[in-house]
Amino acid sequence: MRAGGEADLESRSSRSFGRIDDIDDLREHLQCAIELDHSTLPPYLCALYSLDRALNPVAAEIMLSVFVEEMLHLTLAANLLNAVGGRPRFDVQWMLPGYPRSLPHGDESFTMSLLPFGQEALAQFARIERPAPVGAPAQPDRYATIGQFYQAIRRGLVELCADMGETALFSGDPARQVTESLSYGGSGRIIRVDGLTAALAALDEIVEQGEGAAPVDVWDGDRDMFHAERDEVAHYYRIEELLLGRRYRRGDSPSSGPSGEPITIVWEGVRPMRPDQRVADQAPGSPIRVMQEAFNVSYCDLLGQLDRGFDGQPELLGAAVGAMYRLRAQAEELMRTPIGDGACTAGPTFEWAPVTRE
Repeated sequence: MRAGGEADLESRSSRSFGRIDDIDDLREHLQCAIELDHSTLPPYLCALYSLDRALNPVAAEIMLSVFVEEMLHLTLAANLLNAVGGRPRFDVQWMLPGYPRSLPHGDESFTMSLLPFGQEALAQFARIERPAPVGAPAQPDRYATIGQFYQAIRRGLVELCADMGETALFSGDPARQVTESLSYGGSGRIIRVDGLTAALAALDEIVEQGEGAAPVDVWDGDRDMFHAERDEVAHYYRIEELLLGRRYRRGDSPSSGPSGEPITIVWEGVRPMRPDQRVADQAPGSPIRVMQEAFNVSYCDLLGQLDRGFDGQPELLGAAVGAMYRLRAQAEELMRTPIGDGACTAGPTFEWAPVTRE
């Protein structure tokens, strides 16, 4: 049976996180990091799938690059948890509590929605990816920025390594690590976590791709996923490029804004998906509901593949990456289906599917 019922979901949402004082605290925070990175995937996918790639190729490339790197962050968080003897969990109900929702253990005044590509979705992504202010403290719970949450994990790793010793802290089975042998395909790199140096490098990769290499720098240190001749800006600044309609170029800074080539959005090339749909909005057995339920089963099957892949079967992850791309066809079929109000289309709901597994 699949794990993670309604009681577990309610318990996790109400539990408070404190400072990381022992290895159990660290493992719990690293599981939360997995859930945090995963929670951003459905909003990014809805915005990506709503784009007609032929009419909006630049926007589609940017959104796809962010999504692929969020998958990298999820992989790095799982490597970190496996390295300290934890067990990454994906095939659990609390991974999909429904949207709108807040970031796991984040500031509850901010909620994420499932939106088509547009100004509202981009403003949401900018809020998710915004850099931590200079000198902002580490925040292990109810964090203002994702960077501050990862800063709390960094502090916990360093302090526990000093207290326990590196060998005792990084006691996980090395065979559970996902390595660069996985065909990842995006910018950045998969880091095998086998000690403190590698763990801190993994955290740096996550934070720098999200908010930039430094408070005064828009670049993340990688090459553009689609254009190897270009340096890559961090996620926050990629979203800002779309909001402002212009690319960053060398010499630009957060204060200057982008001054490179313009980005044109063809709004007729955005499918008008109704935000924050639920399966229960449609009558049982209706065509839209059947498609939404099928999508949710496919997505939850994917979570099961990830669960097994990060639980000592990393060879399964290549197939999981392929399954993620195949979800596009199901989502785009929904987004081509009028919902009956004369203005909007259907869309995926990303709800937990009650499927029994062997």
